Amino acid sequence: MNILISSTSGEPIYAQIVGQVRQMILQGELQSGTPLPSIRLLAKELQISVITTKRAYEELEREGLINSIVGKGSFVSGADQEFIREQRLRIVENKLKEIIEESTQLGLTFDELTEMLKLLYEEEKE
Repeated sequence: MNILISSTSGEPIYAQIVGQVRQMILQGELQSGTPLPSIRLLAKELQISVITTKRAYEELEREGLINSIVGKGSFVSGADQEFIREQRLRIVENKLKEIIEESTQLGLTFDELTEMLKLLYEEEKE
């Protein structure tokens, strides 16, 4: 499992791990039942705290992407791609609600918000 950590991204390390593992699962790089490195091994490989990797694994488990079995380790869950997609859509919806609330407090119009989203989306695709 190839995870790259950026100290300059501004995103917490555990979130970087979650995002990359989630992407590997959704793209089929990690299949159902695939064992993940132990929390300690991943922490050692990435040269980060065991607490950070534990937090990442707990988040992945909450999202239904992995299952952890005491004494056996953590494995990619058997959840189907549609279930995983629905979980991720729910996360996006919650983030959009936060953005709508924040933009409303700033007095942004719907058109200003959609223009900002469009620009950022196009920038990200480049």
